[in-house]
Amino acid sequence: MWAYDSVFYQIYPLGFCGAPFENDGVPASRILKVIDWIPHIKKLGANAIYFSPVFESDTHGYNTRDYTKIDTRLGTNADFKKVVDALHAEGIKVVLDGVFNHVGRGFFAFQDVLQHRWESRYKDWFHISFDGNSNYNDGLWYEGWEGNYDLVKLNLRNEEVINHIFDAVRGWVNEFDIDGLRLDVAYCLDRDFLKRLRGLANEIKPEFVLIGELLHGDYNQWVNDEMCHSATNYECYKGLYSSFNSMNLFEIVHSLLRQFGPENWTLYRGKHLLSFVDNHDVSRIASVLSNERHLPLIYAMAFGMPGIPCVYYGSEWGTKANKSEGDPALRASFEKPEWNELTDFISKLAEAKKSSKALCHGDFKSLVLTNHQCIFERAFEDERVMVAINASDQPYTAHFNANAGEAYDLITGERHDFGGGSELKPYSAAFWKIH
Repeated sequence: MWAYDSVFYQIYPLGFCGAPFENDGVPASRILKVIDWIPHIKKLGANAIYFSPVFESDTHGYNTRDYTKIDTRLGTNADFKKVVDALHAEGIKVVLDGVFNHVGRGFFAFQDVLQHRWESRYKDWFHISFDGNSNYNDGLWYEGWEGNYDLVKLNLRNEEVINHIFDAVRGWVNEFDIDGLRLDVAYCLDRDFLKRLRGLANEIKPEFVLIGELLHGDYNQWVNDEMCHSATNYECYKGLYSSFNSMNLFEIVHSLLRQFGPENWTLYRGKHLLSFVDNHDVSRIASVLSNERHLPLIYAMAFGMPGIPCVYYGSEWGTKANKSEGDPALRASFEKPEWNELTDFISKLAEAKKSSKALCHGDFKSLVLTNHQCIFERAFEDERVMVAINASDQPYTAHFNANAGEAYDLITGERHDFGGGSELKPYSAAFWKIH
């Protein structure tokens, strides 16, 4: 699967393009802005893009009106085709947000129900009771996603609903040639629907990837040969920033051992979860970390640990934004990309990740672990890489049996000799590849 060897870059298009929050119906080809960013994305080392919602919606994209039409605020279907073609021409894969659990109140079938009520042929597309009322005083009750009634829950046991969604997905492949889907709130999706979606993915395009949005619980329930290929690793998202803020690297390493370690009870060994330090739903990592010197290190951990690393647009140069300021603050529009020391460091991590089978597919073994330092090994076939992190403001020398005399750092290209112990500078990271 191509995604397992990739570095992802996430764009939230409505925010990225500076579109108005409310759908004003005014056409504007804002999505073409992505083309101007392709040199930056490529220089950063990303070879796949995950686009948050691009289809016609009421407001924020997750309340879909039309699965077949690019949001008017972003442009036309032809505009988006230009974007995908330009990305593909540079070797960058494209994954779209598949929002299938719910739609917006502006969705045509729900509007028909509001107008025709019992007589609507679409009344069984949703979970509706005509004996109740809604927050919008519709004179009928319907199930919304987790109590949000601007998000009307679809009946994914209804064959017409399933066919409508699957026809749309086929259309996205035929029209735009997309390479996969990130499944919004995958933990809410009907399991049988998800299995049928995997069957469709297997049919429509070789290695068409499905990445589920999962929060907590046993990811194996959704990531398996019948459902998703991957899922968001929210368990380690929290562990990443908490470990640095509390100066306790035991937290994240123990989570990684639980997920990918050498023991028989390890949960997800061999699976490729999506690793991230922030996204469109959470505070920017630069606003979360209490010590800005840890910012490069948390990215080194995210790229060095098992999984598929994903960088959220703007965070690669240290943009700040807090969830308490509201979602629009997290989904800003930048006039142009920036490049600084952090961006340059992430680009080196990306190249190291893509060049190493051990970093993309290797097992996980903890070698050295203290509150402030960790060294772990990633091994695949005959390749070994040791990931070393020193979160302290003091140098640290680790003495351990590396079963190797020499290595070189995939990040800096510098030679490393294990003979006299492994010295780590303050606030440093290394990816030592064993000769």
